[in-house]
Amino acid sequence: MSKYIKYAFIGILVIGILGAVVYFLKKNSTPTKLYETETVEKKDIVNQVIVTGKVIPEDEIEIKPQISGIIDKIYLEEGVQVKAGDMIAKIKIVPNEQSLNQARGRVRNAEIALNNTKIEYNRNKALFDKGVISSQDFNNLQLQLDQAEQELTNSRADYQIIRRGSAGGSTMANTNIRATVTGTVLEIPVEEGDQVIQSNNFNDGTTIATIADMSKMIFEGEVDEAEVGKLQLGMPLDISLGALEKSEFEAKLKFIAPKGVEEEGAVQFKIEGDLVVSDSAYVRAGYSANASIVLEEKKDVLAIKEALLQFDKETDKPYVEVETGENEFEKRELELGVSDGINVEIVSGIDEDAKIKVWNELAQKDDDQDN
Repeated sequence: MSKYIKYAFIGILVIGILGAVVYFLKKNSTPTKLYETETVEKKDIVNQVIVTGKVIPEDEIEIKPQISGIIDKIYLEEGVQVKAGDMIAKIKIVPNEQSLNQARGRVRNAEIALNNTKIEYNRNKALFDKGVISSQDFNNLQLQLDQAEQELTNSRADYQIIRRGSAGGSTMANTNIRATVTGTVLEIPVEEGDQVIQSNNFNDGTTIATIADMSKMIFEGEVDEAEVGKLQLGMPLDISLGALEKSEFEAKLKFIAPKGVEEEGAVQFKIEGDLVVSDSAYVRAGYSANASIVLEEKKDVLAIKEALLQFDKETDKPYVEVETGENEFEKRELELGVSDGINVEIVSGIDEDAKIKVWNELAQKDDDQDN
């Protein structure tokens, strides 16, 4: 009996050894996969630039006084609609003491000159009536009298302008600040009691109100010098506003600055686009906005990830390595097209069935499963 057990044990041992040998032979005959591969896909590729900026009215009109003084009354509030000619504020004149004194002295001199001219006129009129002096001499006296009266009228008007802001005591001309255009009052930066300065050749003057037509809005942003050369007037812009997340607006590029401005080491160029605002959306001046400008677009083209590209050290031409067999790859030079920064169009060099090596990425899946 022990003899049969011995033979059975030897048989089992031999079968185990043969099984182990077969297992190791099969394992060693399977080549290890060293690199992952990715396939070529058909995709839509859009090369676009995103510009940050803001939405502002096309024209903002600043209302400034024509005379210096103190704000006596403000009749409107920010945000209201106004028409040209509507009252905005009223200014109380605080005349300059020196100018007022000079104007008062000019009135007094004009009164004295007029009195003397009247005396001379009356004396010569009696002589003219008697035929003692000629008509020409009397007409000269008449002219002097008219000029003296006009000088007194002018000096009194100047005195009233300095004292009250308008000739004859009327305040319609200078002290009443009125809207010059129809639109929305964006800002009233002054308060009652504030001192304001008139607008003249040497001073811009104090802004009493800013008015704009809110139906004519523009997008204003800045583009980097690397992108500005790709822009053309008339390009469509897709505008998204930070304050109106669910709303998108269309615009057309209407202005590209001919001169750039350096900001933090980068040259930026100002651009503007006419914004199309619907009646249902209320867009406030100064909203932050992003404009998407499509530079180039290709639909349903062969594309790969840009991370798969390699570049020849000598020619700097792009290429990929295409799988030709188990762990066997072949170099293929490529002609590239449009890129969106992630994917790039393949114009020529490989076909849709190509499997491209993922550069320097070891395939560890088999090893992990075995372990």
